Amino acid sequence: MKKEMLINVLQPEECRIAVLADDRLDELYIERKSVEAFAGNIYRGKIVNLEPSIQAAFVDFGVGRNGFLHISDVEPQYFRQGGYDPEEVMRESDEMAEAAAKRARDSGHGNKHAFKGGRPRVKPPIQEIFRRGDEVLVQVIKEGIGTKGPTLSTYISIPGRYLVLMPALCRVGVSRKIEDEDDRKRLKRCLLSLNPPKGLGFIVRTAGAGRSETELQRDMEYLLRLWKAIVRRVKTLNEPGVLYEESDLIIRTIRDIYCDEIDQILIDEPESYEKARDFLKMVMPRVVDRLKLYEGSEPLFHKHKLEEEIMMINQRQVQLPDGGSIVIDPTEALVAIDVNSGSFRGNDSAEENAFRLNLAAAKEIARQLRLRDLGGVIVNDFIDMRKESYRRKVERALRDAMSTDRARTKILRTSPFGLIEMTRQRIRPSLKRSIYTDCPCCQGRGLVKTAESMSIEVIRMLALAVRNKHIERVTIRVNDEVAAYLNNKKRRDVMEAEDIGKMAVQILGSEGLFPEHLEMDCRDAHGERVEIDS
Repeated sequence: MKKEMLINVLQPEECRIAVLADDRLDELYIERKSVEAFAGNIYRGKIVNLEPSIQAAFVDFGVGRNGFLHISDVEPQYFRQGGYDPEEVMRESDEMAEAAAKRARDSGHGNKHAFKGGRPRVKPPIQEIFRRGDEVLVQVIKEGIGTKGPTLSTYISIPGRYLVLMPALCRVGVSRKIEDEDDRKRLKRCLLSLNPPKGLGFIVRTAGAGRSETELQRDMEYLLRLWKAIVRRVKTLNEPGVLYEESDLIIRTIRDIYCDEIDQILIDEPESYEKARDFLKMVMPRVVDRLKLYEGSEPLFHKHKLEEEIMMINQRQVQLPDGGSIVIDPTEALVAIDVNSGSFRGNDSAEENAFRLNLAAAKEIARQLRLRDLGGVIVNDFIDMRKESYRRKVERALRDAMSTDRARTKILRTSPFGLIEMTRQRIRPSLKRSIYTDCPCCQGRGLVKTAESMSIEVIRMLALAVRNKHIERVTIRVNDEVAAYLNNKKRRDVMEAEDIGKMAVQILGSEGLFPEHLEMDCRDAHGERVEIDS
């Protein structure tokens, strides 16, 4: 499979990164300078409020918006008196790990029934761990969505290219996504031979599969320098504020997304090209030659026919290659995806046709979830199939298609109603929420009232005005379609209101007004405005 990474940064306000698989858009990342991103950043924070009923704390971390810290995200080092000191992490974490191992040996059951990574299973209530004003070291693990503030954790992790540094983890490990058992053992031996500082944990990322000891050592040294800089910053910062900021989108994407399957990286802006080149020289010097500066006259995304495909990402309906479609409806709590047969026709039986269409839909659903960055609970309504073997194959196809997704996912088996329910990790607002705002007319519903509905509302308002004996003149401003409906089909009702209330009613329509716009101006004999209860 041919893969390319295209980076478009010609517009200073926006950075766009597209990953193409066989010349088809497979992943898309967009970041704007006007939208501040906090995910991955590490802050010094202060507890401002405790909520024992939900076992959570609200933390001021210096951005003008409090973060949410749940008890499940509180690291055991906070259970002791005196708060958290990064300089004691190395010593205390090592002691916790040794104590946990000793308890496991003494119990005769092994680590399985004792502690995992030095973290006790039972945690004290959050009101016994913190008091208002206590200081905490936190990392943003999920951006704030809507009115909700960012989600915080005290389990700090700092990603490198091949490793993740996890202070207080006090052990080394290998990502579960690396399935080759021989390579897992080799990587663990390599990490141990590098003698990581006691108390600091390191995990080999998926990108570390097959890497040499030298490459891992270079990454470890880079991460240790970062951690020492954070510790120094803690000493000098005496108020809530940032200690470590994640890299920009270009460096972050190259670090996290790049793999050997990507043949080339194209960047269309010289300064960003040099920055990316310096980063590659530092962490992946053997692939620097795959980075190219695009100097063509035609815009980079236009040349690869991506602009039209990006515009189609946010459409509700997505056509499948051989006919049929999927309809995607995101709500605040979940995403509903419906598979429709549409124009899909085959020569096989109805059951075979449904099976083939569902297989195609499963692959496209996985792709659309990545492109749109949709998360939370997702309910997929596939076309009904009677054969159990076909259902299992569709489930397997969906799992295989989702296996390349970097976000954590969990997929359940087909329900009795033919639905496949799943969850996908949500770190930041979806792509649609990032680049769109709610329509001021429909308030995000996607629907507006008909001219008939608005006309009925106008007549109701006139009925209220009739009751006020001071009103002599009423001016109504509405959309021109509503005005036409009132002047034609509702003219008798308007005239009846004029006769009963002994007032003059003027209806003004304009194309520029929202379909639901309704403005009623009531005046008395002296021209003074009169308010009516709406």
